[in-house]
Amino acid sequence: MFDLDPRLKNDCIGLCRLSLSHLLLMNNALFPWFILVPETDVAELCDLSTEKQLLLLDEINRVSRFVKAHFVMDKLNVAAIGNVVRQLHIHVIGRTLDDSCWPGVVWGSGKSAPYPEAERQRILRLVQSDPEFIPIMQG
Repeated sequence: MFDLDPRLKNDCIGLCRLSLSHLLLMNNALFPWFILVPETDVAELCDLSTEKQLLLLDEINRVSRFVKAHFVMDKLNVAAIGNVVRQLHIHVIGRTLDDSCWPGVVWGSGKSAPYPEAERQRILRLVQSDPEFIPIMQG
């Protein structure tokens, strides 16, 4: 049985289920910040089977292309840190040269602004209609 870490559950908005991972949106409107959480018990990327690593890489690339296509950004940050939340998860964040944390990292910065409901719904509709995700979404 897969359980999402309580901190991720509290800090994020669930968007959809992909082939391997749950796609979440960090509830922080300061950054287009998405998180992939693979359904696995392993905590480290290197402990996934090669097959699952390749599937996860495909999902990371799809989310990265989605961020590039739908948000203003200068740089993508992709990371699997896991120092606070041990559950394996991958951050995909669009950054701009003038964002409030540039050039530092966004996690742990304490800078946050929750999404208004209309923007949450807009992003959910973008995900649901984007060709990057439609073929791999599961009900």
